[in-house]
Amino acid sequence: MFQYTIGFIGTGNMGAALVRAACKGIGPQQVVVTNHTPAKAQALAKEMGCQVVLTNEEVVRQSKFIMLGVKPHILPEVLRQIAPVVKECTDQGEEKILVSMAAGVTMESIYQHLNLPDRVPALRIMPNTPAAIGKGMTLIHPECCKPELVDEFETIMAQSGRFDRIGENLADAAGAASGCVPAFAYLFMEGLADGAVMAGVPRQKAMTYVAQAVLGAASLVLESGQHPGALKDAVCSPGGSTIVGVSKLEEGGLRSACIQAVAGSAEKNKQLGK
Repeated sequence: MFQYTIGFIGTGNMGAALVRAACKGIGPQQVVVTNHTPAKAQALAKEMGCQVVLTNEEVVRQSKFIMLGVKPHILPEVLRQIAPVVKECTDQGEEKILVSMAAGVTMESIYQHLNLPDRVPALRIMPNTPAAIGKGMTLIHPECCKPELVDEFETIMAQSGRFDRIGENLADAAGAASGCVPAFAYLFMEGLADGAVMAGVPRQKAMTYVAQAVLGAASLVLESGQHPGALKDAVCSPGGSTIVGVSKLEEGGLRSACIQAVAGSAEKNKQLGK
């Protein structure tokens, strides 16, 4: 039987964010991690108080939910490596649920690389790094898993933020809209802070003001349910300073650049799975 509720294979930026959320949610004593660079996993385990093992096979043997936090091009090798252990455990009646966060890699591809006679329950998720502080957005493709197991996974990761269950046909586009957008937002905020510094605001204060303004704006969209355009209009007084700034952003092609950024990332997600 499994010793840990959830185990992580890979503790990069995204994997580590989810480790932190899991430890906060169900307690570090129920979490185990491993990484191809042991020192990295050991540092994270020391920080969070969870357990660390040296091999991927150990994570599989000791965990119920197995988080596959490796790059898309590495995932096939990892799946082939752990397949015999998955089969050994399931043949003994143990329940194992694989959870992939590799962009672009379909469920069908995952099962092909496992190459097992029987399909084990599996989830494909697309999280983002704000999950580390409970403000993440995680998309879940639940088609290959019983609803009660999906519910259990969401309970385990409840401290990561919001969840949405979607069809795999939306995976690449939706993954860009949630997983990639934090990087776009950081770039946007950095530019806004630079503008404030140019206008005379000290750097640290500029970053704080911009970050809080963006946080507040995002929260208002989520809590009010209003369209961002309507909320933008409510800030723009006739002849005021805000509408001048909006005009400058439109002149610089901000809206088009945002559209192209998400569309380009979605297309790259498709390529990663090939």
